[in-house]
Formats: sequence, C-alpha cells, structure tokens
Amino acid sequence: MGYPVGKRVPAGLPREHLRGGAFDLVAVASAVVLVGLGVANLYAVSGFGLAARQAVVALLGLALLGWLWRFRVRLLAALGWACYAVAIFFLLAVLVVGSSAKGATRWIDLGAVSFQPSELVKLGMLLVVASALGSAEPSWRRFALAVPLALAPIALTVVQPDLSTAALLTALAVVMLVLGRVPGRFLLSLVGAGVVAAPLAVGLLRPYQLERLGSFLAGSHTDPAGAGWAVQQARIALGSAGLLGPGQPLTHVLSQYLPERDTDLAVASVVEQFGVGAGAAVVLAALVLVWRLALATRATRNAHGALLAGGLAALIGVETTVSLGGNLGLLPLAGVPFPLLSYGGSALLVHLAALGVVLGVRRDGVRRPLWAVGSRRARRPRMVRAVALAITVLLLSFGHYGWRVRATEGPELAAAGQRQMTRCFPIPAPRGAITDRHGAPLAVSATDGMLRVFAVPALVREQPGGPERLAELTGQPVDTVRSALWSAPPTTLAVPVADVPAGAGPALARTGVILVDRARRDYPTGILLGPVLGYTGLATPTEMRRWPDLPLGQTVGRAGLEQQYDAVLRGIDGEQCVYVDPHGVPVAMGSHTEPVAGANLRLALDLGLQRVLHDRLVAAMRSQPGRIGAGVAMDPRNGQVLALASVPGYDNHIYGPPLDAGAVRAVAGQPGSPMRQHAAQTPVPPGSTFKLVIAAANQLYPVYPADRVIPTGASFTLGGHTFNNWKGMGPMDLRQSLAWSNDVYFYKLAVGLGPDKMISTADALGVGRPTGIDLPHESPGYLGTPASVRAKGGTWYGGSTVILGIGQGYLTTTPLQNARWTAAVATGQLVTPRLGLATGTDESNYLPLPAPPPTALPFAHLLGPVRDGMRAAVTGGTAGRLATLPAPVGAKTGTAQDGALPDHLYDNWISVAAPHDAPSIVLTAMVQGTGTGENSATAVAREALDHYLAHQRAEPSGRR
Repeated sequence: MGYPVGKRVPAGLPREHLRGGAFDLVAVASAVVLVGLGVANLYAVSGFGLAARQAVVALLGLALLGWLWRFRVRLLAALGWACYAVAIFFLLAVLVVGSSAKGATRWIDLGAVSFQPSELVKLGMLLVVASALGSAEPSWRRFALAVPLALAPIALTVVQPDLSTAALLTALAVVMLVLGRVPGRFLLSLVGAGVVAAPLAVGLLRPYQLERLGSFLAGSHTDPAGAGWAVQQARIALGSAGLLGPGQPLTHVLSQYLPERDTDLAVASVVEQFGVGAGAAVVLAALVLVWRLALATRATRNAHGALLAGGLAALIGVETTVSLGGNLGLLPLAGVPFPLLSYGGSALLVHLAALGVVLGVRRDGVRRPLWAVGSRRARRPRMVRAVALAITVLLLSFGHYGWRVRATEGPELAAAGQRQMTRCFPIPAPRGAITDRHGAPLAVSATDGMLRVFAVPALVREQPGGPERLAELTGQPVDTVRSALWSAPPTTLAVPVADVPAGAGPALARTGVILVDRARRDYPTGILLGPVLGYTGLATPTEMRRWPDLPLGQTVGRAGLEQQYDAVLRGIDGEQCVYVDPHGVPVAMGSHTEPVAGANLRLALDLGLQRVLHDRLVAAMRSQPGRIGAGVAMDPRNGQVLALASVPGYDNHIYGPPLDAGAVRAVAGQPGSPMRQHAAQTPVPPGSTFKLVIAAANQLYPVYPADRVIPTGASFTLGGHTFNNWKGMGPMDLRQSLAWSNDVYFYKLAVGLGPDKMISTADALGVGRPTGIDLPHESPGYLGTPASVRAKGGTWYGGSTVILGIGQGYLTTTPLQNARWTAAVATGQLVTPRLGLATGTDESNYLPLPAPPPTALPFAHLLGPVRDGMRAAVTGGTAGRLATLPAPVGAKTGTAQDGALPDHLYDNWISVAAPHDAPSIVLTAMVQGTGTGENSATAVAREALDHYLAHQRAEPSGRR
C-alpha cells in the first residue's frame, strides 16, 4: 500500500501498526545484545572500570539513538554536512595535536576523555555521500560530487596513518556508489585507479601491519609466532570454551594470554568467557542488524534515506566480516573492531548514532511513504539485499568454520592453552634398583627420612602471614625465609627453603609449598663394583644429545650400567605444576603428578663370586702399586657374565649427590686408572693365551696334524733373527705344546700358517672388535694386519708373523675378549657377553632382557685337540695348580711382555673352562707384575673357581 509523497499516514491507520512500523524494536534489540555482551566481556577481562566506562558511553549512545530517531528528516542534509565538517576539522586537528601509538596519530585527548575522529567521519561521510548520490542530478554529477566527498576523509586517515579505517571508508564509498546506481563505466575508472595505487599503499604500512599481513599469508594458525600469536590465542580461546560458559576452571588466567581481547579479538574473548553460544549470539545479532538495515531501504521516503540505510548495513556487515574473519585466522587481523561489541567509546557512539539516524529515516518513511506503487520517480538502491545475502553467506561460513575447528581441534587447542599457562617443577622419580642374579642389592635409591621444602615465591608472598607461617613450620628464621622469597624474581618457580623431617610434611602441605623426598643413590658394595655399576649425575650436553627429550637438570646414568640401562632405571619424574600469567608469574597451584619409580635391573652377576674374584685380585696386586688386575667369569653357554672385577677401582659414592669434587680428582689422579673397568676397557698383549687361537687356526688350516710330534728346542731362528723359548723343550705335538706353552712350536705354526690365516681365525673368534657386552665404552682391542700396519706407516716383518703366534706384536686384547675366545674353543660357539638379565618392578613380573643367540663356529668339530691341550695344561702342564679343584678343568696360561711395563714386569694371564667336559663357567684373569707369589693369575683363578664349584646349584627358572 502506498501514500502520496509528502502526506502523513491516514489518521484511520491503527496505532499498533504505526508504532510497530515506526520503531524497529528488533534492530535496537540486536544492538543492545551486542553492546551488552561487549560490556560483559570488558567486565570479565578488564574489571569494573573499563566496563563501567563503556556502559556509560552505551547509555549516552542509546539516548542519542532515541533522539536521532525522532530527528526531523528534512534537517538530515544539514546534520550530515555539519557532522562531515566537524569530522574533517578534527581529522586536520589530529595531525597537529593528536596523540600517537604504534607510529600512528589517531586520537585527540581532552583531559580524561579521548576520541578518534576517524570514527566520526564514518557517520559524516555516510550522510553526505548518501545525500549526493540520492539527489535527482544526472549520474555524472552525482559521481563527481560523491567521489571528492569520500576522498577527503580517506586521504586524511591515510596520512595519520589509520589504514584500517581508510580501507573501511574506501569500501563504504565503493558500496555507496554501487548502491547509488552509478554507471559501471565510472566505477571501472575507479577500479583502475585503485589497482594502480595498491602497490603504493604497501609502502604506507607500518611494521606491525606488515607483520600481520605476512603472518596471514604464511598461515597464521600454523606458524604461531609474531603476529600469528594473536590468531593462535584466538583459536585456543575457541577450543577451550564451553557451549554455554567457560570451558576451563582458570579462564581468567587463560584470557590474559589473548591479546587485544577487548578490541580486535573481542569475539574470541566473548566465546572464551561465555561459551560458544554467546559467540553464536554475536554473529546472529550482527546478521539481524544488517538485514533490518537492508530492509529499511524499502521503507524510507526518499533515495537519500534509502542509501543511508543501505550504506550503514554494508558498513556494519563489512566490519563484522573482517573482524570475525581475523579472529578465526581466515582474514588478516586488520585492526577492525567488531561493531558495538569491541571497546571504544568513539566507535560505539558513532554506530549507535548512525543506527538512530537510519531508524529515524525509517520512521519518517513509515509515517510518510516515499513511493506509491508504480511510481517512476522511485530510485531504489540496487543490490542491497544481494550485499546483505553475501555478508550472510560469509558470516555463516565463518561460523561453520569456527564450529568445525572447535569440533576437530578443540581438545588439542584446549591442551595447548593449558600448556602455555603451566610451568611444572619436577619431582624426581626413585631410580630402579640394580641387584645380582639372586636379588642382592648392588645399587638402590635411598631416602634419609628428610623432605626438601621448596616455596613458590609469588604465591607465598601474597598470602597474609605466608612467609612467617612458613618460617615457623620449617624452623627457619623469618628474615631468612623472607630474604629467600623476596630476592627471587617474580617469575621464579620455586626456591629451596629448608630440609625438614618427613613427619613435618602434612603441616607443610599448603598453597605455594612443594615437598620433595631427599634421596641419594646408594651402592652397598662400594668399591667392589664401582666401574661396573658406574654412577649418576646431572645430564651433560652429551646426554642431552643422546636423549633429546631430557629436561634440564635431569639426573641420569653417567657411566657403567647406570648409563647403559638409564632408560630402564630412570623412571618417570613427577611434577608439581603452577599456573602462570603471560609474564611467567605464578598465580595458582596446578596439578600434582606423583613420580613413577624406575624399573629394577637384575644382573647375571653373582655377588659372592664377584667378591671372591675382586678380593683375590686386590691381594694379587698389593705388591704392585700402580699396576692393574682384571678378571671375568662368564657362562660360555649363553654369555651371562657372572663376575667382572677390576683393580684398582673407585667407590661410586664420591659422585654423590652431592658430588665430592676433591675425591673425584684424587681418584682420577691415581696410577692404574681406577675409573676404567679394566676387564672390558683396557687391552694388553694376551701372550700365550692367544695360542688357543693359533691352535684353532692350525685345525682349520692344517700345518701340522695335531698328533704329529715336531722338534722344538730352546729357540727358533728366522731371517737371521732368533726367537727364544721360555725354556728349552723337546719334540712335542699340539696337545703337549699347549700344555707346556711351547713357544717354538707356535713360532713354527705361525710361519706355516702366515698372517692371513691366523688373523682370519682370530677374527672368527671375536679378536680385534668389541664383544658387544652391555657396558658403554668397551675397547675393541687391536688385531693388526699387514695392510693396517702399513696404513699407519709401520712395517710388517717376518718376525711380526712369528711373535703373533705367541700373542705378541700387533695385538692387544681385553680380558673379556680373552674369555670370549676361550669359551668359543671350549663349547664351539661364540657368545655375546651380557650383564643385564631381566627387568621388572617386583619379583612376580620380571621380564628377561633380549640377548643375541650364540653363534656356532663352522669349525667347532675340529677343536677337540685344542680342548685336550687345555686339559693337559692342568693335568700335567703350566696350570697344574688347578688340578686339585673339585671338578676337572681345562686352562691356558700366558705371560706377555708389555711395552707399557718395565722389563721385569709382565701381563700374567690364565683362562679356564670348567667343568672341562661340559663347561658352565669360563674364568679369565690378568694381573700385572712379576707373576710370582701372590701376584699370580693362576692363584686368582683357583680361589674364584673353588668358590664357584662349591656353591654351584641349579638356577631358578628365568634367571639363567
């Protein structure tokens, strides 16, 4: 129904229809929803002060809206020009007296009040451009008038520079030209000019704006650094929110990580504080407002009013779209606040005033309809509903994207939010015990019944009487506690206060206090197993490279088995977490996680045998200070190491905690390298024990049949060089030569075999490479070849081949390697020595550790004569002192010249397999010295084997 232009609504029209059509309650309600949520968000994130200030501005704005709603429309043009003139004046004034921030001058301060003229110009430009385009003038005149009116405020905002507002004003001007039915040819000229000017605009961007743009182009949510931090925090706010309220118990702390939460990221903050439902209400209210303004274009009395309504709909729609897109990371954060929601008195007043003007125009249109049906003078704005529909599609798409992010990434984002505001103090896990094969403790984590008290300075200081109460409970002077608390930076997580008895723990269980058991690593056997067990200490860069996930200050195994099995023994540290603000200052206690003790490690070692072997080595070396002794006992069937002794050694307790630096330096400076595990880490010439390898080579590559007797004598000459026997001997076969360690026999064998065959056999028996024992830093020894000697600049002479036959020359081995080839000869299989037997947390659930299976020697069937020679050494040869053992054994002795020793001292060896027919133990001992009296490797072996054979019994299932 239409009414003549300029005429009021007929008096007979029902008053309900008049009131309902004249006042758009839906639009005003939508605006109030946005304003109300904005004030509520300010109260939640910034407190009463800003919220009250914004509320006062909102009330003034609503009063202004009501006044403008009743404003006389015929004065609209005058209002527009006045508003425009005032805005231009202040835009000019801001360049002279304005205040600056981030390199831009945008505000004018009037005492306690400041306002932003670029916000006022939105209303002024909207009014005058709508007036120009809504006139009855020809299109070119309307265009020629509207463009300069728009360019003036745009240019002044660019100069500030306020590029986000300039971009909005540009978008508003273009939309107004489209709505005002300006011909396309004019618009194309503007588009062309914009394309040319766009590259120049980049030069006007401030560093923070370039950072925002670059972050968006790089994918702000995938690279949360720099400007991308803000977008990442907005996504965390979305993922952490509940449906109808906060999703986290400490939302007030998490919200502090969201930058610009009252302006650019106000939507994200509303969602975080009040739930996804509140976010949906924001988007819905904005959409309703856009559509009510768009529909108002059909109720205005003239084209001026219609363009005003359509322009405001477009402005609010663009602001809403850009702001919401920036919050979600779908658009750059352009510094565009969400209309009516974000903090800012100038923007709030201008938007409410503009809404009041449009509602006043609509009211006038309802009371005085502009067009009758079919009026030719009607120039309705074009594409208003299309613009509103496009904005609707974009906002709904953004909303769907946000919901999908929350549904698919919500838990991950919420966890990221918790991580960023959480700092945790580690609570060390008890380290697992190391025991021998029978459960005897070798290394344990022990507590002394004391608790170490740590305080979180920021939390204790803020408690009334907190420092005084803490001092009372810990028995410390108040001044001492205060000094510890106040001297620490606010971001300090914890400071030590005192050590107290464990019984005082319950009274100290209070906010800001962390209690940790005072523990240390205890080694009950002391020096007996020092180099084998190793020690623990703070992780060094080496350990950090080995285990990249280690936290700083972590205690780890630094040597020996403690290092080898650190991942098993270390356990999982507990933690006491605290929540911190974005500056890192603790604000509340967080979760507490109890530590998980490490698993226990059961070794193949037999503590009784270890003690006997070690003590006997100590006795053997007592007359040889500064020299070394070592011994190894191994099960030749599977490689389990039953004893591994090294003299001199060290007591692990010197490594603490606390570290006894003086004791460590003293031990490190002692002769004999006490820090080394000599059985696995110190290679020396093996002497005649290597004759087992040469005899095996003769069986594999026969030079002399094993039962062939050949002449020997007191010496052997080759190429003019004479090589002596250790004493003159008659003709002998292989067995006899092994029994009496006949050097001349093996000189001849070596020459007959040549270096390649001897070296090939030695390699097959594991000589010259690590055995693979589960200890760090094992020495591979050295097995020289003619080629390797030449590569090092040496010469392999004929004599080098001769002396290799008796274990001298380019050859060094460890006692462990010696035991390994002895076991291979005795059983026909090559085993991998291993100390670790099983791991578990209690006796009922120990699991065997994986171990490489034995490797059968391809020539095992040929080794019978060599084993017979070992037995003959005991029954009637150099190892006769072992003949009275309670079981038959086979052995090989050796005495080696060592260039590292004086001429009268030797490396004295013995390697024994027992029982001879079915060996269950191979024992190898080496002592440096004269080899006489107590300084005898054979005496060491005899006493250890006596103990083993006397105590041998069937092992419980799963321990072998």
